[in-house]
Amino acid sequence: MNAENTEADNTETGKAEPEKTALQSIIELLRQDMTEQIDVLLQDMHPADIAHLLESLPGSDRQVVWQHVPDDVHGETLIHMNEEARAQLMRGMEAGQLVAATETLDTDDLADILAEMPQAVIQELLLTMEQQDRERLRSVLSYPEDSAGGLMDLETVMVRADVSLDVVLRYLRRRGNIPAATDTLFVVDRETKFLGLLPLTRLLTEEPSQLVSKVMQADVSAIPAETNATEVANLFERRDLITAPVVDDNNHLLGRITIDDVVDVIRDEADHSLLSMAGLNEEDDMFAPVISSARRRAVWLGINLLTAFLASWVIGRFDATIQHLVALAVLMPIVASMGGIAGSQTLTLVIRGMALGQVTESNAHRLFLKELSIGIWNGLIWAIIIALIAGLWFQNLGIGIVMGSAIIINLIAAAAAGATIPLLLRRFGADPALSGTVILTTVTDVVGFFSFLGLATLFLIKQ
Repeated sequence: MNAENTEADNTETGKAEPEKTALQSIIELLRQDMTEQIDVLLQDMHPADIAHLLESLPGSDRQVVWQHVPDDVHGETLIHMNEEARAQLMRGMEAGQLVAATETLDTDDLADILAEMPQAVIQELLLTMEQQDRERLRSVLSYPEDSAGGLMDLETVMVRADVSLDVVLRYLRRRGNIPAATDTLFVVDRETKFLGLLPLTRLLTEEPSQLVSKVMQADVSAIPAETNATEVANLFERRDLITAPVVDDNNHLLGRITIDDVVDVIRDEADHSLLSMAGLNEEDDMFAPVISSARRRAVWLGINLLTAFLASWVIGRFDATIQHLVALAVLMPIVASMGGIAGSQTLTLVIRGMALGQVTESNAHRLFLKELSIGIWNGLIWAIIIALIAGLWFQNLGIGIVMGSAIIINLIAAAAAGATIPLLLRRFGADPALSGTVILTTVTDVVGFFSFLGLATLFLIKQ
């Protein structure tokens, strides 16, 4: 059967070949050395899609494709890439190319990557900026990157409360354009202190003769510039915000945060929570060199090895007990596994609550008691079930009782550890998502093995 017949058959049966993704097309073009076609493929792609494509390619292919990215979207593409992949591309660019790529970026976007650029390029870039833009950039850089001040966009439209809506409309027409993602104007006084919001919907639907002060939303709380980015995301979620004003300590309007900035925060938080549990970083390059990736992971493996040796040392203290009853070696993993799962449930719940601002020192005690109660109830229920199974399996009532007792002890310990470890780590300035799992696993393994083998030594082994 020839190719034409095959194609016709596919069409008739509704089994047409699925459309290739951009990544598949790029890889195929690279394999066939048809790089001139890459220009056509990238021409109409959004910078964010190009960034995603570049992150999905190994380093050598990434450099080849980068040469075909249109010059006018270089800056926007770099902004959307993770730090490590972006740094790799920036190292291969000349100073003039970097300046050209970044000089058209918004101030808040430029602030995000300025620290990664060579000092000489920074100086050249600052020289190309107007004095007002340099001051605005300095204002953004004065706040931590993970704060409202670091997230804010300085492009805002401010109006006075004592003017009419008709005056505002004429001002906007004379201005000619408004910043992207603008759904509201910010009302300020003569000293630029924030007073409220004027939604565009009210501006367009109310009588033009009305004063701004009569139709504005005055019961709006602005976000202090020092507010943590995670709390900003929580505020947007709770209040269904699209735009929010950012103010300094004296309530002067500094800028605004838009929903697209918050989406980035939410994505980063989700990636951080997931990858931190494996000792990885959300800014790591998937196709980083083998040596550098292996070096980063080796540290985490080393930490886990130490905790594994600790658990093995506990087991080793009871080697004589295990030799007397081989059944103990068969049942040991069950005790540790049950404790690990129970503790992970509590740990995940507490870490999420801390991220959402729902768990603080003021209510941590009640949460601890609640999780401890859950640990006791689950411990009793599963202790009975597992004790019956173990007793029947090995035809030994004593093993069943010891097994059930160890399960109760370990599930209670797991609940207590899962509730307290994140809070203690945060108090000492550590990241609960990064190290909480390792500490919890160590606790549940050690307590589980020690309680099970210790009880077996006391009650099953004849002295």
